[in-house]
Amino acid sequence: MLVATGAPAQGVPLLPAATGSPRPVLCLAPGDLLAAIRQTVAASPAPPLDPFAWAQGAYRPTPTIIEAAQALFGGHQVGEIARAGADNLAAATEAIRAIVAADAAAGTKSLVFLTGVPGSGKTLAGLNLATAHMDGRSATAATDLSGNGPLVAVLQEALLPDERRRRRTCEPGERPPDPTGRRRADAFIQNLHKWRGHHVDDPRAPAERVVIFDEAQRAWTAEETARFMTRRGHPGWTDSEPAFLLSVMNRHEGAATVVCLVGEGQEINRGEAGIGAWVEALGKPAFARWHVHASPHLMGRDGGLDETLRRDLAHRAGGGNLHLHLTVSMRSFRAARVSAFVAALLGEDAEAARALLPPPETFPILRTRSLAAARVWLRRQRRGTERAGIVASASALRLKPEGLFVKAKVDPPNWFLNEADDIRSSDMLEDAATEFDVQGLELDWVCVAWDLDLLRGPQGWVARGFSGTRWQPSDPAGLRDSRRAYRLNSYRVLLTRARQGMVIFVPRGDPEDATRPPAAYDAIDAWLGACGIPALCTAG
Repeated sequence: MLVATGAPAQGVPLLPAATGSPRPVLCLAPGDLLAAIRQTVAASPAPPLDPFAWAQGAYRPTPTIIEAAQALFGGHQVGEIARAGADNLAAATEAIRAIVAADAAAGTKSLVFLTGVPGSGKTLAGLNLATAHMDGRSATAATDLSGNGPLVAVLQEALLPDERRRRRTCEPGERPPDPTGRRRADAFIQNLHKWRGHHVDDPRAPAERVVIFDEAQRAWTAEETARFMTRRGHPGWTDSEPAFLLSVMNRHEGAATVVCLVGEGQEINRGEAGIGAWVEALGKPAFARWHVHASPHLMGRDGGLDETLRRDLAHRAGGGNLHLHLTVSMRSFRAARVSAFVAALLGEDAEAARALLPPPETFPILRTRSLAAARVWLRRQRRGTERAGIVASASALRLKPEGLFVKAKVDPPNWFLNEADDIRSSDMLEDAATEFDVQGLELDWVCVAWDLDLLRGPQGWVARGFSGTRWQPSDPAGLRDSRRAYRLNSYRVLLTRARQGMVIFVPRGDPEDATRPPAAYDAIDAWLGACGIPALCTAG
């Protein structure tokens, strides 16, 4: 309510029943205020607030990962920025800190697995641990490493303004060693591939005693690592990426702790080994003395490991630590079941998806056949500093006729950080970011553009690639199975980027274009409808 103290009486408009929050601003004169408050209270179906309990309540905002990184970098603790209900995250953070402290005291080495659903705060836990041990001279010096180039670039760029402000507050006559703040920001979160490359050439133990590997499930197999290392002048390479990274930390005399942050079902590219490669690496004699910490979930049938690896992990980790699995999504803070809904949608279970679909008043999920309507909806939802954007699979090459060309790469720092009137910004709703651009990051409101790289067949989901002028069949069987797994995971990433709501755009196709048959798009839209997703109403 905006009260202009010198304004004449405006008259309070009749307020309809509450349909969302916040409402449009009411412009009032002083004499209108009491009537407006009474009308607002009367129009609300919610029970009355206890004003004393409300005033004594804790401030628990829900920051984006970018805002959280800035807060942690500025000296806050995870408990100060985590929302109510994030007790699991705080417990996980404390459990990992206790392991690090125990290693430092006893001179032991540990490998810690922190697993969780998309958006549950794994990256936040890693950043929190890194900030708690940023002093490179301490016995528990830490760094956060990620092979996710866009995530690293966005967070490093987002931290610079705060670090520059901090540098400007130096005492008179004191010259900061790093006036731009770039070096400290870059040390907070580092590119995994650069760190690995440095330690290939330098046989010494790293400066850090604690290393956090974000998205550890995306570490490379031995074959993919060998291909990369051969191109870099190291033929004959035999180690997987997990085995080599552990060997680097094994160079330390005494304490070392490796923390693997594991996103379930998020391997999205060829050569990504999954969590199994880390467990296999532990079987090497060089790591026989390492302690292993994992949750019972990772050792269960739903943990993503085969029976042999589950048995091996259980032998090393014992009964497990319940705090090392995060089950609640903090990203979709208004609907904790979004990741479960997406799992059912992609898992051929329409009945389960309908049961898990969040209520539209808390987390709207809609579908549309019009990209223009999707853009209008996103713009209407976005308020204040909230961000919106369009995402699509990197294989969605036949979205080009709709004006979305995924081969035109976005610049992630510009896309995620720039103001809404910048044509490079996500808020302009011009450029679609792919799963490789957005994994680990998030937006408030998302449009997921769906193409025929993942379509409905008689037996369920079919993954295809586009080459030349046509879609390629998914045979042979081995290629079909791996492509399908990666493509499903790609769409899982895209469908779990939203914090407050999303709309799924399925094109109508073109009967004159053999690569865009309307019936194939119709089948996707029909499946989304069967999963309970309502159509976006474009009236008005």
